[in-house]
Amino acid sequence: MLIEILGSGCPNCAKLAAHAQEAATKLGIEATVKKVTDFGEIAARGVMSTPGFAVDGRLLSTGRVLTVDQVLRLLKGE
Repeated sequence: MLIEILGSGCPNCAKLAAHAQEAATKLGIEATVKKVTDFGEIAARGVMSTPGFAVDGRLLSTGRVLTVDQVLRLLKGE
């Protein structure tokens, strides 16, 4: 599973990346958390407010730092 955090690398992006890694670990999912900082790519993927959160290329959230529980629900497909 590829989890992408789309943003400038700001503290909110780092926090979301940490939450994503923690959620994947709790679920026992083998996941790679990748930070995407290229603004051209971020905009091309429809992110107008960072951080963006994508799983396997599918954008699931923009403009907020998801909690670990919110990430857990998204990773489980709820």
